[in-house]
Amino acid sequence: MSLPPYADFLGLKLIMDAEGPLLMMPNSDAVLGRPGFLHGGAISGLLEIAGIAALQASLGDGSTRVKPINVTVDFMRGGRLVDTYARGRVTRVGQRIANVAIEAWQDDPARPIAAARMNMSLDRAG
Repeated sequence: MSLPPYADFLGLKLIMDAEGPLLMMPNSDAVLGRPGFLHGGAISGLLEIAGIAALQASLGDGSTRVKPINVTVDFMRGGRLVDTYARGRVTRVGQRIANVAIEAWQDDPARPIAAARMNMSLDRAG
């Protein structure tokens, strides 16, 4: 599975498990915001890329291009400077549009630091 170039800048690691793709953003200077906390843009980028990965895995065909239409992010608490995880869940796939819900957390998946909803355009080959 290929990820957008911004994933390399953030240092994202893709972990495939029984629930699908899980992304991990390691603590680094590239994701530093105000002292002691992650930058909101880095958290948003992690959420967006996790959503794209979840949809690509769900489609499974490798020939459908996905393009974000919009991303809505809810920040729930400050992200500390520790490894951060995100996983997307596809909520709907139509012929041209797909919807994905994503959550990011640090120590406990039950205590997310941010969540996002994405609508994506599907460009199916053929």
